[in-house]
Amino acid sequence: MHAKLLSSLLLLTALPLSAAELLLEINGQQTRYSTEQLLKQAQAIQITADIAYKRDMTYQAVPVASLLTGVNAGDQLQAVASDGFAAELPAAPLLNREGARAWVAIEDPAKPWPKLSSNKPSAGPFYLVWTDPQAGQIGPEQWPFQMVSLRQVQSLAERFPALLPAANAGTEVQVGFAQFQKHCLACHRLNGAGDSAFGPDLNIPHNPTEYFNTDYLPRYIRDPQSLRRWPQARMPGFSLQALADAELQQLLAYLRHMATRKAQL
Repeated sequence: MHAKLLSSLLLLTALPLSAAELLLEINGQQTRYSTEQLLKQAQAIQITADIAYKRDMTYQAVPVASLLTGVNAGDQLQAVASDGFAAELPAAPLLNREGARAWVAIEDPAKPWPKLSSNKPSAGPFYLVWTDPQAGQIGPEQWPFQMVSLRQVQSLAERFPALLPAANAGTEVQVGFAQFQKHCLACHRLNGAGDSAFGPDLNIPHNPTEYFNTDYLPRYIRDPQSLRRWPQARMPGFSLQALADAELQQLLAYLRHMATRKAQL
């Protein structure tokens, strides 16, 4: 993880909830929004089947588009959480003002959100949520909670060429790379490339297609606890709604391809 990003995480996670700040880095400029500032602009929204809480929730929130002055639809952004989760987000869906619409939900210190579980804090102080996510095929990895920053970044090809499949790779592999970006890169690196500090590298030293039986890897992606059950497990399962069977096969094609393109670290 970049030293600048790490220092931001350490600073922001050290703040008490009442003094929480969301850092925006857009067009080379940094802007910090406090909980109080954002709550003054917020409106109540209803979220059906919230990703973090697995139930309907009501939040005070501001549209993400209102915070992204100067951002274009073709730009790339990254939402970083306090635990190192780093979601890659194309700007176009974030700028939508109808259909699938992105919001920053703000936890009010006077009305704290529920804990995610008995031994975990809440999803706050900031949580990127979506209304009508089905309209934009928004996946679960595009709901970063405990968010501390949202920043404009270069494309993945520019930042992490070690992630790229060969130029002559087939269509299934190329589309699988898009699936990897959407569903895996928020938690995992590959060939040492990526900003996440959450999960293991998926190619170094071994790619999961090399040590999982052909039938077991898809099962593991669908329901990790069905194969390896332990209390500290953090990887969620990917349902058919989140990742269709055809999309899963595309993802596996990309991983198998990248097993032949290991970086020398």
